[in-house]
Amino acid sequence: MSDQLLPVSTGRRAGRVVWDVLRTRPVATAVTLLSAVAAAASGLVAPAVLGRLVDAVDRQEGSIGPFLVALLAAALLTAVLTGVSVVLMARLGETVLARLRERVVDRALHLPSATLDRVRGGDLLSRVADDVAKVAEAVTSGLPQVVGAGLTVLLTLLGLGALDWRLALAGLVALPLYVAALRWYLPRSGPRYAAERVAMGERSQALVSSVQGADTVHAYADEARHRAVVDDRSARSLSITLDVFRLYTDFGWRTNRAEYVGLAAVLAVGFVLVRADTVTVGAVTTAALLFHRLFGPLGLLLFTFDDIQSAGASLVRMVGVADLPDVPPAARARSTTRPAVELRGIRHSYGGPAVLDDVDLVLAPGEHTALVGASGAGKTTLAGVLAGALEPSAGRVLLDGAPVEDLRAHVGLVSQEVHVFAGTLADDVRLACPDATDAEVTAALETVGAGWAVAMGLGTLVGEGGRELTAPQAQQLALARLVLADPPVAVLDEATAEAGSAGARDLEESADAAVRGRTTLVVAHRLSQAARADRVVVLAAGRVVEQGTHDELVAAGGGYARLWAAWSARG
Repeated sequence: MSDQLLPVSTGRRAGRVVWDVLRTRPVATAVTLLSAVAAAASGLVAPAVLGRLVDAVDRQEGSIGPFLVALLAAALLTAVLTGVSVVLMARLGETVLARLRERVVDRALHLPSATLDRVRGGDLLSRVADDVAKVAEAVTSGLPQVVGAGLTVLLTLLGLGALDWRLALAGLVALPLYVAALRWYLPRSGPRYAAERVAMGERSQALVSSVQGADTVHAYADEARHRAVVDDRSARSLSITLDVFRLYTDFGWRTNRAEYVGLAAVLAVGFVLVRADTVTVGAVTTAALLFHRLFGPLGLLLFTFDDIQSAGASLVRMVGVADLPDVPPAARARSTTRPAVELRGIRHSYGGPAVLDDVDLVLAPGEHTALVGASGAGKTTLAGVLAGALEPSAGRVLLDGAPVEDLRAHVGLVSQEVHVFAGTLADDVRLACPDATDAEVTAALETVGAGWAVAMGLGTLVGEGGRELTAPQAQQLALARLVLADPPVAVLDEATAEAGSAGARDLEESADAAVRGRTTLVVAHRLSQAARADRVVVLAAGRVVEQGTHDELVAAGGGYARLWAAWSARG
């Protein structure tokens, strides 16, 4: 089973997703756009006033007082409109991001277990954390600046053209240099930013795996090797980041060259026109100020390509997750009828040799069947197929002789890996049935022997920031969820493996109580579970090699009998 990366969307698709959200808020979008245009247009007032002031001084006409008042009013108007525009754009951008973030988290939570097993944990973590943070930063700070700068450039060029087309043409001399700078920068920066995001995901993966397995790493004194892996991934990420920065610096002097050439051309043409008495000194002053006014917005647009491309790389990664197929929640079947289960011709592989090879298995209604076998025999895979967490490569699962659309609606799964969610104890159990009353939650806890939880109080905070529970206690909560959900079929995948020998019997009794009366498949971690089952099925190399009652298999003297003898000898 090899690590894979989650899909990445295209820029066009990401833009379409953003536009679809904006269309749901037409009034807010229109008001935000109008405020941005007004803020950019107000910035044209000051250069025009200064140009008239120069002409007035040149002709020695009137007082400068009205001009100073006009400049002050223009500055205040620009400041107010810019502030309003920034707030509205940030608010609209945060709304779009919130909708997208909800979709990303929703798809991440609904990823099938098989997909989660295949993809790198660091890649998923990076998308719901690093990428969301990067886009959020761009929305709150970068987006208002970029939109404002773009409108400023557009309106300033229009104003320059309206003032004098010859001065406007002189300023356009800088355009080829700007285009050349962009054409040099963009093809080089895009792939580097994409590589940087992947490197950050790999770094997260190395950190997550090392931290989560810290106890095992310490136990085997393997800290040096894991630190070396983290150092290697971090060094690669740093190397790409520094490479991007060098590229960014080279881009800077190319844009400065374009600014110098453009302003020099405007002043030179203006000098010629003033000498020919076709324009005034004030008009040339206004044109020079307008062109100089472009430096900031153009520089912002060009240099924020650094942030824009980084945010764009994060956005397409987020949309790649958001566009994953929607998995509707399974409507849990609650029925007193316990169906017969048939697994017919089940085959499965993870891209290599078959893990399950033509498995046929029938579970009678209400039968308690134990699945045993060596590590790698295919037990967990078969359990995942029955639970609907894994789509088999071939074969199908039937309930009472008929296929079902979504096995998760009929089968409850409790695995060895359980999680205690942050919140009250009642809410943690109520995940299986959000509408359950406190009385029903209490009954489910008492069914699995979790009287400690009732005594602790249903309102007790557990999980992160709350009361820490032991592994057996957390497993009992998972079993209580199964009771509350009340599925007709249950699958326990080594659900009592976390208990030590002292608590094993209590947890096995909890498991027995949780599945009593249900058609049940138990992946047995302890052969004592198999001994109590109605039937035992032995898997080896993905095939059923033995099945029967515990006594029958022990008497047969086969592989199960040898396993039982070894288990019994351990005391």
